[in-house]
Amino acid sequence: MSTVTEIEAAIKKLPPPEQRELADRLNSRLLEETPEMLMALDAGIRSLETEPKVPLADVRRKISAWATT
Repeated sequence: MSTVTEIEAAIKKLPPPEQRELADRLNSRLLEETPEMLMALDAGIRSLETEPKVPLADVRRKISAWATT
């Protein structure tokens, strides 16, 4: 297979579980885990565990207010 179009056609013939497996493999190749990214993920997780949470209803109200201004 030499073109993206041919590859896409072959992928469409795979059953959905195999398409997902292929997607996971490609994503793992494309998504390089750098030390900076891992540190940012750790910081985000710590923030979720320790920072106060905003109720979804409050977020929706704020988004509505922002969208109308």
